[in-house]
Amino acid sequence: MHLRSLGYRTDLALLQLDGSVVEDRGTHLVVRTPANPTFHWGNYLLLAHPPEPGQADHWVKTFEREFPDALHRAFGVDGAEGSVGDLAAFAELGYETDASSVMTARAVSPPARPHPTAEVRPLVSDDDWAQQVELAVEGEDEHYSVEFATRRGEAHRRNVGNGHGQWFGAFLDQRLVASMGIFTSADGLARYQEVKTHPGFRGQGLAGTLVHAAGRHALDEMGAETLVMVADPDYLAIRVYRSVGFDDTETQLGASRVRA
Repeated sequence: MHLRSLGYRTDLALLQLDGSVVEDRGTHLVVRTPANPTFHWGNYLLLAHPPEPGQADHWVKTFEREFPDALHRAFGVDGAEGSVGDLAAFAELGYETDASSVMTARAVSPPARPHPTAEVRPLVSDDDWAQQVELAVEGEDEHYSVEFATRRGEAHRRNVGNGHGQWFGAFLDQRLVASMGIFTSADGLARYQEVKTHPGFRGQGLAGTLVHAAGRHALDEMGAETLVMVADPDYLAIRVYRSVGFDDTETQLGASRVRA
């Protein structure tokens, strides 16, 4: 199956760095992350096309055959355009549907309001990475457990150690209050990962400061030509990304739910 979606193409490249397996079934891809089976977007089906009316049940049964022990159901749809309306067949079954913005930039500008005192640097020590786990679970729902965040953090640290990219943090008085990763995902492409600011420190310019620093590192040190990130088009942070040079390039579609 030839992928048209820049968002899913970079997603899969980074998942495979983590040890995920991608199996091509022709009409869809099966994405598995054996080391983290509760990771919804590491264990899902990526469909070549949106389901037609009445077809969602077929895909749910296909998912259940592939992941019989999973407590979730998750489906991506390949393509560069679309809307949540294309996922109506899943919505009718009670699935949460999402149309995210795939954003790209070939250069980044400093934010209009950078944080004046934050120390921005790569995560290095055991304490840095322990704080990353704590930050990851702040403000998330119950499925984003410490165990899950620890597995993700271990994978990110391993990829940094193997030279695939870098994980940046913003520290205030030695406390990690915002972070994000950026990794090489294909020739000339670098993909942002898990942009996160602690709920108590939002609106202070930390995200823009980090996005700019990580982007400059990717362009200057990693050989990247195009930076890629996926963002919620309805969340305020997307304005920050646009302000430092990102444009909305594609739409990425997905549907998911926790098993009843």
